[in-house]
Amino acid sequence: MMNTINQAVLLIIITNVLVSIKGFNDYAFLDKYKFQISKILGGEKIRTFTSGFLHVDWAHLGFNMYALYLFGGIVANFLSTPYFVIIYIGSLLTGSLYSLYYHKDEPYYSAVGASGAVSGIVYTSILLYPDMSLYLFFIPIPIPGYIFGVGYLLYSIYGMKKQLGNVGHSAHLGGAMGGFILTLVLHPTLFNSNSILVISLGIPIILLLFFGDKLKSL
Repeated sequence: MMNTINQAVLLIIITNVLVSIKGFNDYAFLDKYKFQISKILGGEKIRTFTSGFLHVDWAHLGFNMYALYLFGGIVANFLSTPYFVIIYIGSLLTGSLYSLYYHKDEPYYSAVGASGAVSGIVYTSILLYPDMSLYLFFIPIPIPGYIFGVGYLLYSIYGMKKQLGNVGHSAHLGGAMGGFILTLVLHPTLFNSNSILVISLGIPIILLLFFGDKLKSL
């Protein structure tokens, strides 16, 4: 079982590394496959997928792949390797689609990175193991997974509103939505076993789906 899981996670990591290296050394390649609003609305829908395998630098790539390494095996081990792949790809696409929706009036908005897909995998892990302890940025105090999940959603909402840093908060948030929804579809018993957590994470997601486009005017 572990060999299958390792192969699935490793294959995605290798793909990200190889595609990203190509983008590091070939700007025309990066420009052709990155997420960009005007190009996607003009018909280049493939960018919603390919942008999830490109990164701007080694630090960006390394952080995302390390997070995938940590959480990918948890998801594959608990749900199965095929479900892990479905959630990963599904979260990548929901991250891109939510970014497209949120930035639809910004033709030159562009982005790259696996953050949306990885966010979905992280959220799936939290739903499956809400009491897991996470250590962030070398802070010696463990943070329960469910607290991290709610905090991450709130921070992403704030980041979208304030346009904090050179970070695709909308893709992170869209990916988290994808991971949340797909996990519940594939493993619906969570509604009974972790109903409070599902509701806690579900309320802000539902509000964003209906009122997310109002953030810019607040």
